[in-house]
Amino acid sequence: MVDMVGKAREIRVEIIKMLLEAGSGHTAGAMGAADLFAALYFGGIVRYKKENPYDENRDRVVLSCGHYAPALYASLALAGFFPVEDLKTLRKLGSSLQGHPVRQIRLVGSNYTQLPGVENTGGPLGQGVSIAVWMALAGKMDKKGWKVVCLESDAEQQEGQIWEAYETATKYNLGNLTFVIDRNDIQISGSIGTVMPIGSLRDKLTSFGLRVFEIDGNNTGEIFSAFEKGKMFPDQPKAVIMRTISGKGVSFMEGDYRWHGKTPTVDEAERALQELKIL
Repeated sequence: MVDMVGKAREIRVEIIKMLLEAGSGHTAGAMGAADLFAALYFGGIVRYKKENPYDENRDRVVLSCGHYAPALYASLALAGFFPVEDLKTLRKLGSSLQGHPVRQIRLVGSNYTQLPGVENTGGPLGQGVSIAVWMALAGKMDKKGWKVVCLESDAEQQEGQIWEAYETATKYNLGNLTFVIDRNDIQISGSIGTVMPIGSLRDKLTSFGLRVFEIDGNNTGEIFSAFEKGKMFPDQPKAVIMRTISGKGVSFMEGDYRWHGKTPTVDEAERALQELKIL
């Protein structure tokens, strides 16, 4: 049995280390979502083969909020998709670990490198949701047994494209699709309520035909429970609203929107790693 708390802590430690090395990137959201990534990749929620990352029968994890990339990269490395040492190349020229996930990167001429396990190119908020819908639709049309999990930020709900995608998922009864929305209430310039309020997200999602579950996203037990409950609705797309603490695990980062796109200094990273290893 995998220690989910310990695995999430490992992910957070690697996030701090790689962001310190890069000197740029997004800290808060990635730290807050570490428990979800632990559950996905080490708790059996998604099926994958690290030795064959694009096996046809794998489940697909779409990162719509591309700035959470450090959490995805750390999880893939710890799961054995590529060496953990490669995390040090985050945001470096020529690296396949760019600031937002990239499905293919052009290096020289016609040569490409691809980071194993990355399913989509992420960047513009909202696009990943549409990508996930069409992945799920393709799976349903081809009568495949794999599922799609799409992670979004709450600020993405300010995008109109999101709601068109939800309508489409409902129209085609995409029960193989689960949207996970990180409700940490921050974005780059302040709180969600201050910048652009999104109101009652549960009511909105329900009105668009989604089966909605609200959970504590820093509690892996509740994460597992939400995905189990979702199996009861095989013909309905699901939305899991997970409330998380941005910057989770590091006291001086938690709940502070200024860490959305800020990376730690050497001193801050040392303090953060001390907290994470003690907890």
